[in-house]
Amino acid sequence: MVTARPEQVLPGHLLEALADSLAGTVAATALEVERDRSLADRLAGRPGRATRVQLTGPELTLTLTRDDAGRVLGQAARVVRRVVISRQEVSVARWLDLLAEQLHALAAMSAADEAAVGSVLAGLGVQEPAADVAVPEHDVDAGLRALPARLAGRVPAEAEQATIRICGLLLQALPRVSGGGEQEYLVRRAATDYLPRTLRSYLSLPADWARTTPIDGSRTAADVLISQLAALEQAAAGMLDAALSADSAALLANGRFLADRFPGSDGFPGASG
Repeated sequence: MVTARPEQVLPGHLLEALADSLAGTVAATALEVERDRSLADRLAGRPGRATRVQLTGPELTLTLTRDDAGRVLGQAARVVRRVVISRQEVSVARWLDLLAEQLHALAAMSAADEAAVGSVLAGLGVQEPAADVAVPEHDVDAGLRALPARLAGRVPAEAEQATIRICGLLLQALPRVSGGGEQEYLVRRAATDYLPRTLRSYLSLPADWARTTPIDGSRTAADVLISQLAALEQAAAGMLDAALSADSAALLANGRFLADRFPGSDGFPGASG
């Protein structure tokens, strides 16, 4: 679950921070901002104080409002074909949690910039979902061994099994390329970058939506995840084979395949396979 760090964004400034940062990140049709614009604001050309921010995501319409007493109130509504099916009052922390999911889902649908989404959330003091899915540079072996357990029940079973196999391949390849310069770098990058980023991109999406909603033709985010992991597994197997046969050219070719397949890999927008 994401958490708001109140020392970064105080409730009194939260709506202004949201209005400013979301305006440059999501489509205008997905965002509504209401402001209280005084005469002084009008004369000075200021936009006025934000009193209501509403984001319409694929699953939920999220509304954050400042009341007359200055309190910030959150609401989440499930809307189907413009009809409100359910509506719930939520805490600001829970609202930010839901916001993170809806922003990532919007990015996946529109091929938006996932890095921009991450910047918005960081600016609001929100920790990205699935931050625990990581393989640290300082201890790649331990990170790879721990990674599959962190996925239990969070990704499709096929993706869990693929991750187990990929981790095993990389664990076997790492000691065989130790001290090998670019060869070691490429294997370590597959372990610390391509694999955990691919998993985090999926886990940042609303779970039901990721399993059922097409984002690439008829493919869902779950389908894309499995396709991406298949490409990773193929390359990791090739790296291990090349390491076992001391074929540096083949290993570098597999590493470059991954670099082409996962350029700055941060998410599902533009994923292929």
